[in-house]
Amino acid sequence: MGEPQGALIIIGGGEDRDPKGDRKILREIARRVNGGKVVLATVASHHPQGYFDDYREAFADLGLGNLVELYVEDRGQASDAGKLEVLDDAAAIFFTGGDQLRITSQIADSGIEAKMRAFHARGGLIAGTSAGASVMSETMLVGGASSSTHRIGDLHMAPGLGLVPDVIIDQHFAERGRFGRLIGAVAHNPRLLGIGIDEDTAAIVENGAFQVIGNGAVYAVDGAGVSYCNLSEAEPERVLAMHDMTVHVLGAGDRFDLATRRPSPKRD
Repeated sequence: MGEPQGALIIIGGGEDRDPKGDRKILREIARRVNGGKVVLATVASHHPQGYFDDYREAFADLGLGNLVELYVEDRGQASDAGKLEVLDDAAAIFFTGGDQLRITSQIADSGIEAKMRAFHARGGLIAGTSAGASVMSETMLVGGASSSTHRIGDLHMAPGLGLVPDVIIDQHFAERGRFGRLIGAVAHNPRLLGIGIDEDTAAIVENGAFQVIGNGAVYAVDGAGVSYCNLSEAEPERVLAMHDMTVHVLGAGDRFDLATRRPSPKRD
């Protein structure tokens, strides 16, 4: 599958940032950087004020060496020497929430993306929450109705950064009722594995598999065995029908092999 060397921590949004809380996901990031520098990339937000202070407080007692912010006002800044220097000596890059299209439109095919990919290929950790999670897949969901049965014409997708090949990721999954739209995304291209991640939950991708941490579930929607789909023959307002689709629900500690598309339970 050509897995990159570095791990990815893909968070469904709403991760616990309360200094008095357990902060399972942030603790895992801190453990992996082992006193190193974390670059908080707030690129997804049109108004990033407050993000950095919030995360600085959340990470304050978790043993980071340094937390620094990376933001670009426009695409022209994405290859500035000063912006690229922020990534020097990073142990992790963490994309915050906002608008995933802002991430791709501002940094894709830029100096920042090139440096980020080189960092990841050397084994660097990349994390992302909410919009920062969606952008990690090769095709990303950018719009579609939540909390309702999927209608054939109601879906918007765009190219992502492709850090995880052959998947499409949705976030805030159970909380915003996004099961229908992830099924719709898989119907458009059954080659892609659909991954839905609940809030305060993460899929840690490394060595061709992912493991679940956090307080919710990760859903894997596999359309490889679908025997019937009405996507190409129905009116846009018609309900999408798919037969023989496979859905796996994984909890904390469970693993999923991305090559075989098979889950395995937590081992005590």
